[in-house]
Amino acid sequence: MQVVDPHIHLWDLKTHHYPWLANPQTSFVGDARELQHDYLISDLLRDAGDIEVLKLVHVDANHDPADPVEETRWLQGIADGEGRGMPNGIVAYADLSSDNAPALLEAHAAFKNTRGIRQILNVHESPLYDYGGRHFMHEAVWRRNFGLLKRHSMSFDMQLYPSQMNDAAALARKHHDTQFIVNHTGMFVDRSSVEGYRAWRDGMRALAACENVAVKISGLAMFDHAWTVESFRPYVLETIDAFGCERAMFASNFPVDRLFGSYGALWNAYASIVADATDGEREALFRRNAERIYRI
Repeated sequence: MQVVDPHIHLWDLKTHHYPWLANPQTSFVGDARELQHDYLISDLLRDAGDIEVLKLVHVDANHDPADPVEETRWLQGIADGEGRGMPNGIVAYADLSSDNAPALLEAHAAFKNTRGIRQILNVHESPLYDYGGRHFMHEAVWRRNFGLLKRHSMSFDMQLYPSQMNDAAALARKHHDTQFIVNHTGMFVDRSSVEGYRAWRDGMRALAACENVAVKISGLAMFDHAWTVESFRPYVLETIDAFGCERAMFASNFPVDRLFGSYGALWNAYASIVADATDGEREALFRRNAERIYRI
């Protein structure tokens, strides 16, 4: 199987600082202590096994927020050297609420493989799921700096919960000339109620109504540690139904999702779920959409 993987993370603990790995904790996404080791291109390709990885997109790995550009510099060095072009796309971190956001975007844009920015937006009433306690999309400075992405031809990787999707859809409509990519299948967190399911379903459809919004089908194992093909199936199919085969793409979220299964098992699960799709639809979901949306 050939894939373009648009959501992976790399880290080198010997040379770089990642606060969450310096003091790893157990959370809803698993036990970060099991991730407290270097994870490099060679490790990803070894994990891939029989899956032929054609291209990769690296999404910020929560590197030292005091120097986010260093992560981009390091990744570009890998792409120019031992990575032989990989990671082909870099989604960097910038705090768009900060006074130095314009300078950060300028610095990230200087690296040829930079394609976009991710700033995690997840806010939840439960401390278990809350990432930062701030509704960035409601802040005037953040919204103003968000408009600078277009100047640098940058996309925005949008990691959020269903309760935030209506705000995100409004943002996408306002910035209709910026590419948005929803991370991790919309992070359907409140799974214990019909209301929670409806919030995810309706929120995803509100986002899908914006033509400049795409989605990565990834991260499902973070909420489903004992996953099976059948437990993934409804979320995969509902997401594809909402966004269509031209705005959805499969991704691994490795090595985080490695806590709950192998690289091959994950991609073969995706393949099994869409086995009856057309050749063109599968080509789009596994390769072509990621190449087009991330311009790699």
